[in-house]
Formats: sequence, C-alpha cells, structure tokens
Amino acid sequence: MNKKRPPLRVPVTQGLKDIYAMDMHLPYEAACEGRFTVIAFSRLATALSVVRTALENKNTQIVNAIEVLDAAILTLIEVRRRGDSSDIWEITEAERPSVLDAIEVAEQCIGVLDVALLEQTAEAIYKHMKSGK
Repeated sequence: MNKKRPPLRVPVTQGLKDIYAMDMHLPYEAACEGRFTVIAFSRLATALSVVRTALENKNTQIVNAIEVLDAAILTLIEVRRRGDSSDIWEITEAERPSVLDAIEVAEQCIGVLDVALLEQTAEAIYKHMKSGK
C-alpha cells in the first residue's frame, strides 16, 4: 500500500527573495529619481502581481496583505494609464506611499510562499497577458 505523500514544498531562497526585491525596489527608486520607464514599471507591476496572486492562490491568512497589494496595483493601473497616454512614466509623490507599503508587504509575505507556486503564478499571469484577456 502506497501512502500519498504531501507535495514537496521548496521554500523561497534568499537569492529568489533578492531577485524579487530588485524587481520592486530598483524600479521604485528609478521612479523617485525621475528615471522610470515602461520596462521598470513592468518589472515592478509584475513582481507585485505575482506575489499578490500567489498569496490569494495559497489562501494566505496574512492580515491585510492582499488589500495592501491591491491598493498598490490600482495605483499602478493609474500610472500605466498616464504613461500610455503621455509616454511619461512616473509615480507621483501622493502615490508613492501605497507602492512602498506594497513592496514592504510583498517582501514580508514572500517567505510563506514556495518556489513552485511563484513560478506557476508568474507563468499563468504571463499567459493571461499574452492572450490579451
């Protein structure tokens, strides 16, 4: 009789945490210094979206994490709208606290996730974006 084993959980390593941190902090710093680009915007928005969706898929119990990330994602949707229409990519002074709070929350939460969940979530988001839906 074979016992069903629980799925292997590969914890997020410090190296992966550093990659996500760079994909969030460097674009944010670029935005604060007037060097924000559509590429930097995409890196930041993708990192926050992956962590947010992974937390939702895991049914996380981390209080207010998804709400904080949602608020920043709404802010970034507005940044995207302005950037697409004016080709000026910036996070205004008033918008920065929301985005910075989300970066901090994402960094705190990433440790409860696992590598496979992050990878699957990133792939699903990429496929969704590619399909144009």
